[in-house]
Amino acid sequence: MGKTSTRDRMSNEINAGSMADIAFLLLIFFLVTTTIAEDKGITVKLPVWSEEEPDITKLKKRNVYAVLVNAQNQLLVRGELMRVEDLRNNAKEFISNPYGREDLAEKPTRAIISLKNDRGTEYGTYLGVYNELKGAYNDLWTDLAQKKYGVDYSDDLPVAWKKAIREEIPFVISEAEPTSFGEEN
Repeated sequence: MGKTSTRDRMSNEINAGSMADIAFLLLIFFLVTTTIAEDKGITVKLPVWSEEEPDITKLKKRNVYAVLVNAQNQLLVRGELMRVEDLRNNAKEFISNPYGREDLAEKPTRAIISLKNDRGTEYGTYLGVYNELKGAYNDLWTDLAQKKYGVDYSDDLPVAWKKAIREEIPFVISEAEPTSFGEEN
């Protein structure tokens, strides 16, 4: 038997037992410290649920701005075809009724925008219409804030001023149940 040297007894292996532990700890660290971006969607304040049927006898037809988006993504406003690009200015005129016309809302507090979609409406078209209607209200609020306080309507505006502006021009969009694909009644 030959003599074994120290060199022969040494192992050429690297102890990797703690590598799995380190990888696991790094994985947990990154999972805990990473934030995941969330889509917030459209923020809409929903009304309180009620079993009672709404009293539609109190609504005057002149105060309702009916917007229908059909399955072909065509926009019908109060029974007439309209382009999405023209919707904002038309809605502003309806809500504010600056010339006291008989076919527009009596006053901004009585104006109701009724939005109805077809189930075949593209989501992009729906968002475009909703953005234009919301933009009409934002423009009206900014105009009123300029007139009353000399500043734009923004997040920096004091809460009391915002409340006063929203009392004069309340944001009222009524979304009706979508119709079946292609049904436009």
